[in-house]
Amino acid sequence: MRAGDASPDGSGPLAIDRSVEVGHIFQLGTKYSQPLEARYLDTNGKDVAMMMGCYGIGISRILSVAIEQHHHDDNGILWPAELAPYDVEVIPLGKNVDPEAVTSVAATLQAEGLDVLVDDRPGSAGVKFADADLIGCPVQVIAGRRLAEGVVEVRTRDRSTTLDVDIADLPKAVQRLLHPSA
Repeated sequence: MRAGDASPDGSGPLAIDRSVEVGHIFQLGTKYSQPLEARYLDTNGKDVAMMMGCYGIGISRILSVAIEQHHHDDNGILWPAELAPYDVEVIPLGKNVDPEAVTSVAATLQAEGLDVLVDDRPGSAGVKFADADLIGCPVQVIAGRRLAEGVVEVRTRDRSTTLDVDIADLPKAVQRLLHPSA
């Protein structure tokens, strides 16, 4: 068969496209059941070796395909919420940011069932932002100079949305960004 040939089901011409194998099925026959003496009695009472097969889904392949096909930019991964290792990354910025307040922000999000990564490393804002983009959590919460006022900046990894949010409203704001249609 070639591109342009009629499809077997009559639905139109065939197209040839590239694809990626994320799962597979192998028919093993009796290759392993014979040596293992894995047998059963068929409907006629005859002793027969089992026919075997196996299948598998490549988890790492699924992740690679998701990133390759749709979810990356020049700065790193843009995990879809369903695949992300964390829902949200909290990025404290500034020397005067209270670590206990940052812990409280993270705890508020965790109490709502969100998986939270906190970048509590010392370092510059540029390094933290670059690493956050590389990791690719769908939502980033920047705890900076307005944290003492009870306000954080919330943005999506793709930068399509940036908001200033009161900490009391933070879990709902993050949930809306993770699941906009819910």
